Amino acid sequence: MKLRWLGHSAFELTGNDGINILVDPFIRANPSCSIDISDLNPDIICITHGHADHFGDAVEIARNSNSFVISNYEISNYLQRKGINAIGINCGAVVSFDSVKIRMLDAKHSSSYDFEIDMGYAGNPASFLIDFDDDVKVFHAGDTGLFSDLRFVVGEVYKPDIALLPIGNIFTMDPSEAAIAAKWINPKIVIPMHYNSFPSISQDGSYFRELVEKQAPGCETLLPNPLEELEF
Repeated sequence: MKLRWLGHSAFELTGNDGINILVDPFIRANPSCSIDISDLNPDIICITHGHADHFGDAVEIARNSNSFVISNYEISNYLQRKGINAIGINCGAVVSFDSVKIRMLDAKHSSSYDFEIDMGYAGNPASFLIDFDDDVKVFHAGDTGLFSDLRFVVGEVYKPDIALLPIGNIFTMDPSEAAIAAKWINPKIVIPMHYNSFPSISQDGSYFRELVEKQAPGCETLLPNPLEELEF
């Protein structure tokens, strides 16, 4: 499985069979991402919630690539009205595409169409567990604060190999809470996200790694640069 951080909370995941998944496709207005949306050709797009820095360029990318979009029920309705092939699910549900299983889990945050003039309710925020052929399980936490499901559901029930955790503070967990989340989830690898893309969420990734080393010594912290690709 290949993973590429596109900056902020946007990730591109590619399975061994070539299935390409784009999570939270915030590209054009993402100061950490220098690629063009025409360079992306996902089979599946996952959207954790409705805020512009996560919903991003989902409509245009989905149209260009004719991809499926997986999101909550409210966002899927919004996308379907725009002609997008969107699949609406809710927390606990799982959908399968060939060798990939995508499960929606909870997140503690808010969700709205903040990019619309009349900002509207965009359903409950979510996180995703993406399972590549029972080989590598990736947990994308979305914009969450620390809450007990990260331990008792994500960590004890689903046991992901890789956890993508926000550390930026202000809108999500800060590094200290994210390190606790890493301890609870206990993945093999943790990668911080949702930081340093804007001044308000500036954080030191090395400090987060130090906290994880103290609290979850069996968990390796990787700090990729935006657009850097990792292979697992």
